[in-house]
Amino acid sequence: MNDLFSAASDSSVKDTASSNNRYQPLAARMRPLELDEYAGQKHLFEAGKPLYETIQSGRPHSMLLWGPPGTGKTTLAQIIAKRCDCYFIAISAVLGSIKDIRAAVEQAKLNQARGRQTLLFVDEVHRFNKSQQDAFLPYVEDGTFIFIGATTENPSFEVNNALLSRTKTYVLKSLNEADLTQVLRRALISENAQNADLSKVIPLTIDFEAEQLMVNFADGDARRLLNLLEMAFELAEVSDEETRPISLQLVQSLLGESRRRFDNKGEAFYDQISALHKSVRGSDPDASLYWFCRMLDGGCDPLYIARRVVRMASEDIGNADPRALQVATNAWDVQQRLGSPEGELAIAQAVVYLAVAAKSNAVYSAFKQCMKDIKQETSYEVPLHLRNAPTELMKSLDYGSEYRYSHDEPEGYSAGQNYFPDEKEASQYYQPVDRGMEKQIKQKMDYLKSLPKR
Repeated sequence: MNDLFSAASDSSVKDTASSNNRYQPLAARMRPLELDEYAGQKHLFEAGKPLYETIQSGRPHSMLLWGPPGTGKTTLAQIIAKRCDCYFIAISAVLGSIKDIRAAVEQAKLNQARGRQTLLFVDEVHRFNKSQQDAFLPYVEDGTFIFIGATTENPSFEVNNALLSRTKTYVLKSLNEADLTQVLRRALISENAQNADLSKVIPLTIDFEAEQLMVNFADGDARRLLNLLEMAFELAEVSDEETRPISLQLVQSLLGESRRRFDNKGEAFYDQISALHKSVRGSDPDASLYWFCRMLDGGCDPLYIARRVVRMASEDIGNADPRALQVATNAWDVQQRLGSPEGELAIAQAVVYLAVAAKSNAVYSAFKQCMKDIKQETSYEVPLHLRNAPTELMKSLDYGSEYRYSHDEPEGYSAGQNYFPDEKEASQYYQPVDRGMEKQIKQKMDYLKSLPKR
């Protein structure tokens, strides 16, 4: 069984366990020591790739590792430290403070005086505030230590620009099924090897269906997979064949109602709502339904999705099918009144309706352009002919004196009457498209514009 990197002050990696006899989770015991044991991230480790060449050359640079949980960020930092013979210091931004940063700096300076390079690993670096992140800058810049920050959040939003400019960002991807299967089988071999010194070996086995279910449940997260596997190890009973099989039934009992990785209000959350919105805009009802169900499965509040669906109805459909907004608001209302599962079905109906509806962003574009103009222009007065005149004084000042009442005009339209401020040139913000009901709206607008001015 593999132990975590352990070392005293003169070794490659800082000691993370005070005793080899201390309990460690399976995920910690299975942490790879070398790059050839590392699962996934093949896109980073091809010959010629910057990260691969950095590790092979033994000359590390400061970097950010951005990826979902369980993709090997901490492990990769430790492998780099070991391969490049760096003193390893780890700080967790969840529990750390400026005091911990100062202590790391002092240790790095001491190592530098002894001719030893230090690698400072900061887990969940996005949890540090601006001043804490700024504290790293001078030491990253002068080479006091090699900085590696790990984050599950988008560095563009969560990491200071100054720190971003001094590091290179590498994106780690969720592990695929083949990667997770490799991790699972390696752990199984390791556990059987650990038990080989017993007087009577009772090997662990795993059913193929159970293996597939565990891999699917892990959802790209190796740590999640190994934690589940460890629970299965502990509960597996000896069979008549004198093995300890991990069966499909055992894994199903462990999973219960567990949800997939979703990271509510995190990177995955916004990625998935973006995918839902774009699928609706792209008129793909099946993909739209898929992302909607993925978000529900991940634990997203259905009312949040309902609110976003209402926006889609106005932003991407608009007057091409005005019924879409009514369908969306009705679904929101059903969710508020009835809750789950009736409300979720109503939202699903709205999502599918919006996906197949005629599309137009003409109102959305008109609204944005009009708001932009208003913010940039002066506050024009309302023209006299558009003002009400409820008093004799107002009438004497010509309020409403030249207004033409459209219902008294031929076809109910006052051709040529201006409704913009006198100082502003008339603008056409709303330009309906030739789809859905807006096609008829466009025809009506073109006809009215053709009427002679009176």
